[in-house]
Amino acid sequence: MSQPTLSPLKRYIIVGVLIYIFELLVIVTAQALDANSVLAISISFWSGLIVSFFLQKFVTFGDRRTKHRIIIGQIGAFSLLVLFNFGFTLLIAKLLETTLPAIVIRTLALAVTTLWNFYLYRTKIFKGSEGAVY
Repeated sequence: MSQPTLSPLKRYIIVGVLIYIFELLVIVTAQALDANSVLAISISFWSGLIVSFFLQKFVTFGDRRTKHRIIIGQIGAFSLLVLFNFGFTLLIAKLLETTLPAIVIRTLALAVTTLWNFYLYRTKIFKGSEGAVY
């Protein structure tokens, strides 16, 4: 008897929470090393991003396709989304850096980008998945 699988949305939330915790740890560490809010958020963003791509592809959406052509296309689409998300995140950080702590700023930016990311991952970037790993 096989165990029931979690829905992509539930996996997305679990992976997202794990990445969020990882990013917060990076922010705290960077600021302990005297990084300002914008630099600390930038470092956490890029670190979380690399780990997130692989977890979202293989775990959340169960996309096991590894052909060069597919991976390159996914990395291209993911990169465009990342650049947009990064610009949005830095804009929010710059606008709010004097009024809110870096962790709160990153949380707000992450909440907004999480919504459009799930939609785009599921419908555009990882839409040809073969089934979930979990």
